[in-house]
Amino acid sequence: MSKVVVFSHPLIDHKMAKIRDKATDTKQFRETVSEIGMLVTYEITRDFETIPKIVETPITTTTAHVLKKPVVIVPILRAGLGMVEGIHNIIPSARIGHVGVYRDEETLEPHEYFAKFPADIADSAVLIVDPMLATGGSASAAITMVKRRGATDIRFVGLVGCPEGVKRLQNEHPDVDIYLAAMDERLNEKGYIVPGLGDCGDRLFGTK
Repeated sequence: MSKVVVFSHPLIDHKMAKIRDKATDTKQFRETVSEIGMLVTYEITRDFETIPKIVETPITTTTAHVLKKPVVIVPILRAGLGMVEGIHNIIPSARIGHVGVYRDEETLEPHEYFAKFPADIADSAVLIVDPMLATGGSASAAITMVKRRGATDIRFVGLVGCPEGVKRLQNEHPDVDIYLAAMDERLNEKGYIVPGLGDCGDRLFGTK
């Protein structure tokens, strides 16, 4: 069974309070989501493998360590885009794929409409990024899409999750670890996380 890591850090908690607040405007919301993405990257990458590399410092040569695998960030459109900049700032060598999945408003089930990935995704550490892990349908579908391309080293990275979404992801992809900034109570009858932070995509891009 995959592990679930819920970050416990004063700065993350402080910034989560800001994005939960309905009075936070679009600019502040977007900037703060990106900042949280940057902060959580340290924990996401804690167990990344490294390999030794001989480098020449201004004084002598020494053995340093670099990431063993390339990294691919795969945001689930469109809300996942809000976390990409922060993660990319920490791992600037990472490539970025994209997954488009929309949720049927009646069944709440996901439907794929777009997929674009780097050619070597099968050999990369893949971060599936979506701020909300609600029903888990979109995240599960995105993971399935990258697995079809041969990826095996996959992590899900979100901001807010709930027990229903976590359970589904663990059942359908028990090999994928889950990283969240907060674990909320439940889903409501419309499939939104409670207390949550509303529709993250709309709040990121100023739409309704």
